[in-house]
Amino acid sequence: MQGQQQQAYDRGITIFSPDGRLYQVEYAREAVKRGTASIGVRAEDGVVLAADKRARSPLMEPASVEKIHKADDHVGVASAGHVADARQLIDFARRQAQVNQLRYGEAIGIETLTKNITDHIQQYTQVGGARPFGVALVVGGIENGEPRLFETDPSGTPYEWKALSIGANRSDVRDYLEEHYEEGLSTEEAVGLALEALDQVNDDGLTPEGVGVATIEVDDEQFHERSPAELETVLEEHGLLADEQDDAEDAADGDE
Repeated sequence: MQGQQQQAYDRGITIFSPDGRLYQVEYAREAVKRGTASIGVRAEDGVVLAADKRARSPLMEPASVEKIHKADDHVGVASAGHVADARQLIDFARRQAQVNQLRYGEAIGIETLTKNITDHIQQYTQVGGARPFGVALVVGGIENGEPRLFETDPSGTPYEWKALSIGANRSDVRDYLEEHYEEGLSTEEAVGLALEALDQVNDDGLTPEGVGVATIEVDDEQFHERSPAELETVLEEHGLLADEQDDAEDAADGDE
């Protein structure tokens, strides 16, 4: 009987276990952890979104790996978890941004957009016959001239951060960000910090095609996704390019 009760809590999204847990929501969080890492960093003059978008095969087109999306001119979203779920939520966010523009004649606030998304996510934790979204999002942008950075959780809870990581190796990346994040970072310094944090959990080094970076700055409030050429320059400046790291390791081995 006890095993049957456990299965009931396990399968029913609307049924709380005796210790107050919704197992399907917790399983959705596990799905997020299986996705490659995405990072958000709030700078003094903008917001940075970065993502590990390594292709699973050399035959795959790098451009088809979608981890960072433009939701509106002033809003970007990075995801970790099930890509198909992320696409549904990105489309929802874009509709909300356009509805706000048509209804009120102004760009939607970052906090308002995030809470609209999490309200939508929460409905799928309370209604039978549908599973929760197996994805977490980093929502960043400019609101009233100020950078804002939020996280959405599969439970439908929004959190605001100065810097955060979602997806695989979240705790390791977060520890690195906690150690190295400083108030007053410029956007370019935040780009470097995000890439360095990604490098901490990537043993093979970083390549311009294997990472994605987007910035939204206070000056123009425009979403800008960095091209592979731009990323190569940044990776070289910070000594994170895969070839450079291999050369440095070879030199170290030679010294020994």
